[in-house]
Amino acid sequence: MHMRKKKWARPELAACPFYTNGGEEYRNTWRSRFPEPEHPLHLEMGCGKGVSTAAMVKDNPGINFVACDMSPDVLGVARRNMAGDSGEDPRNIQLVRTDICFISRLFGPEDGAERIYIHFPNPWTEHPKHAKRRLTHPRQLMQYREMLKPGGEIWFKTDDDTLFQDSLVYFDLCGFETVYLTHDLHAAGFKPNYISEHEAKFTAQGIPIKAGIFRMKEAGPDFDPTRYRLTPGVRAKALERLDRETERK
Repeated sequence: MHMRKKKWARPELAACPFYTNGGEEYRNTWRSRFPEPEHPLHLEMGCGKGVSTAAMVKDNPGINFVACDMSPDVLGVARRNMAGDSGEDPRNIQLVRTDICFISRLFGPEDGAERIYIHFPNPWTEHPKHAKRRLTHPRQLMQYREMLKPGGEIWFKTDDDTLFQDSLVYFDLCGFETVYLTHDLHAAGFKPNYISEHEAKFTAQGIPIKAGIFRMKEAGPDFDPTRYRLTPGVRAKALERLDRETERK
């Protein structure tokens, strides 16, 4: 997300009790950062302005959230949204500035998150070589497997058709089973659905929102995700098989 620099963002974040710059020192101990460490832990990869995150935090006091993004300007807006909905020191949210491409430096097996959200990430469709930057690419999914509890889920939303279709193959390849799938989230009436600024914009433009819930299987795949490329033939065959399996459910 590109945003004009906000001079107030960095000072406000520096004084914020629920903000961390970096966070590698808390790897495997994120639950202890919350007053109720026994509550479920949900992670958000790319929270943006935190509009939907703030609503989730307010509506779910029994869940601990860690919301990550890279831009301090974006996170400054997210901080204000959290404070506006839940007060200046909410008990169940931590904002973290980090590069999600290296997220395994922040979270490990002992963190044991029950859920990860990936909502409206950059689709990186301009050039095939850019696909490895996607937050749903196998490079990323194999990192997420390390920090999820057995049976943990990834909730994914996007407006981009190509990213969605490719991601279905990625999830399957990396040992995630499809729990829920829709190519038009609003028409499906799925609840709860916390709407971000991106989702509101795309919906107003008449673009259907694609969404899925993917559960981590116990057995992980045996392959090197850094060398993986989604060739046209692999993509087509995988999508045909996934369509057949979805129809049977």
